[in-house]
Amino acid sequence: MTKLAKYTAELYAGLEAETGQATGFKQNGSLSIATTEGRLEDLKRRADMAKVFGLKVDVLTAEACREIYPLITVDDVLGGIFVPSDGQANPTDITMALAKGARAGGAEIFEDCKVLSLNHSDGRVSGVNTERGAIEAPYVVLAAGMWTREFAATVGVTVPLHACEHFYIVTEPFDGVTPDLPVFRDYDSQAYYKEDAGRMLLGAFEPEAKPWGMDGIPEDFCFDQLPDDFDHFEPILEAALRRMPALEHAGIQTFFNGPESFTPDNRYYLGPAPGLDGLFVAAGMNSIGIQSAGGVGKVVAEWMRDGHASMDLWTVDIRRALPFQGDPEYLRQRVSETLGRLYAVHWPFYQFRTARGVRTSPLHDRLAQKGACFGESQGWERPNWYAPEGVEPEYVYSYDRQNWFKHSAAEHKAVREKVGLFDQTSFAKIELRGRDAEKVLNTICANDVAVEPGRVVYTQWLNEQGGIEADLTVTRLTEDRYLIVTGAQSQVRDAEWLRRNIPEGSDAEIKDVTEDFAVLGIMGPESRALLQGLTEDDLSNAAFPYQSSQEIELGGQRVRASRVSYIGELGWELYVSVQDAVQVYDAIVSGGASGGISLVGMHAMQSLRIEKAYRAWGHDIGDQDTALEAGLDFAVAWDKAGDFIGRDALLAQREAGVKRRLVQFALDDPEPLLYGKEPIYRSGDICGYVSSAMYGHTLGAAIGLGYVGNEGGVDADFIKAGAYEIEVAGVRFAAQASLKPLYDPKGGRTKA
Repeated sequence: MTKLAKYTAELYAGLEAETGQATGFKQNGSLSIATTEGRLEDLKRRADMAKVFGLKVDVLTAEACREIYPLITVDDVLGGIFVPSDGQANPTDITMALAKGARAGGAEIFEDCKVLSLNHSDGRVSGVNTERGAIEAPYVVLAAGMWTREFAATVGVTVPLHACEHFYIVTEPFDGVTPDLPVFRDYDSQAYYKEDAGRMLLGAFEPEAKPWGMDGIPEDFCFDQLPDDFDHFEPILEAALRRMPALEHAGIQTFFNGPESFTPDNRYYLGPAPGLDGLFVAAGMNSIGIQSAGGVGKVVAEWMRDGHASMDLWTVDIRRALPFQGDPEYLRQRVSETLGRLYAVHWPFYQFRTARGVRTSPLHDRLAQKGACFGESQGWERPNWYAPEGVEPEYVYSYDRQNWFKHSAAEHKAVREKVGLFDQTSFAKIELRGRDAEKVLNTICANDVAVEPGRVVYTQWLNEQGGIEADLTVTRLTEDRYLIVTGAQSQVRDAEWLRRNIPEGSDAEIKDVTEDFAVLGIMGPESRALLQGLTEDDLSNAAFPYQSSQEIELGGQRVRASRVSYIGELGWELYVSVQDAVQVYDAIVSGGASGGISLVGMHAMQSLRIEKAYRAWGHDIGDQDTALEAGLDFAVAWDKAGDFIGRDALLAQREAGVKRRLVQFALDDPEPLLYGKEPIYRSGDICGYVSSAMYGHTLGAAIGLGYVGNEGGVDADFIKAGAYEIEVAGVRFAAQASLKPLYDPKGGRTKA
């Protein structure tokens, strides 16, 4: 998103010269202030990340903020950041300049022409019907703002967004408002200020927003103004009078209220719509459309032209959206919070308050009784940590060790030393059935899935460039039936990738069975002893080796047990039908009562997996990262029978050598915390940034993963030759770097 905004600013800077159309663009910078320690840390960390992209950001004292913006008071200000390359523009003029440039390039633009429907057949879009007739096209982009959700739904595509009322005022001119004033953001007061022809525009992103259009958008509504609600805006104005006293004597020329669409996670939607080939989405801009539009247009055009994304766009990919998120009531609740999150502190591990309880495991009530503090992922309520007796299962947010830190550390320790139980029901689960299932999957998978039934294969799905489209396990259940297990966030994306890569006429049928099974992870060195006491089936290493899967009887039920681990210890994932899950859970907990089984949350799972340097798709690996760069070539079956997608690209890269590698880091100092996105320095120069991080309670320091790049190539000798530091809120800390896992590098514990 930073790259798209940076490109957009560069585009606007040259647009007037290119087209001859004035844009109102001026590079007057932006100033953001902090009045709390948490906000200041947030701003400093943003400044750190900006350095990775070559973006100059100055961290300022309170007095320096006032020197840049003389109109404000700074008595309560702790500091701020200034971005000299930022600016502002007139959206109408920008639109006209873009349109003029497009026409010069041969584009045709039809104004006041209503689109009635999408034309499509055999799973592919073929154009649109308009009130003036049909337009044939191999690609269609839905860029209809807040109208996109309802229009996309007519062809079965989910684009979860909902409009909210957005307020601002424009004052009469007053002294001190000059054209060179930067854009000013007082995040802690939820307000932004922009000079507007000698006047001041004051807008708000208030904590509790007002959703609009719950009954749909009226047919005759076209960028109209909504009724005033001065009472709603009044707290923003009162805070503004304290921050900018000159406003007290300035008249209000305009009070504006208009709708703007927001998404459930405050990130916009780009990319190919799942289920309908040739249809793309570019919508849900969450009030940052003007700052990102140029980049959005560029990458969507490249995506259509090349057939793949030109950069890592997973964070804004439409395929992260799930069908339940199209529910208007869910969206109404969530966007009332997400509008305000634009200006809230970006706390680590923040959990949304609204639209909760949508998807729950059958174990939810049992775990709640045990003190589970739930977080939400793709609608799933998942235990993130467990509060001991006398402790409230609630978050207290900060950038320091949060209130759950020591409780999660105890869970982490229990898994490393004894045994823990994880609720992993949120896994997405897809079955592929049919006589061609093996052939289809072996073409899609980099690893070899032509194995005996009862084997689990860890594999990636690659694109033609060798990039990792999916990271998952494939279990062969029978000769013509496979179970694919992936992360909750990838449910739609991976099913869509599979669908698009099944050759026409193949006997291979996809079935999503996510909601049919609960998953219990039993992990730790004592997991075998615990489970063996509950079943007559042989769980010995000889009878039940690593990466095998069998049906066993446990708690009076038949359970599929797969011996795999995402935390680096001996363990099993138990796939249990939803109706039997509570009975199996009760049997396990009762059986482990004397042996000290611990309930373990997702925060501990993250700290355990990062210690073991296990990758997470969407963070450490994605469609721009190859298996070689990610250190996953052990999961590539180079010589298996038949070809697989991405093989040629990997072979070429293996021959040429890689220019970046995913590396594990451990800070020397045990005190600082890493949360991801921190710059990595090698011998004094930025060489990458941390992709994911957590505190390693076994290793005794913050641990992170991140790519180290070098145009001359990256190998083990290059990594060893460097001196590494990681920057945290403007301070660099020495770090150790390793291509091998710092915990159990030979992997003996998982295979015990």
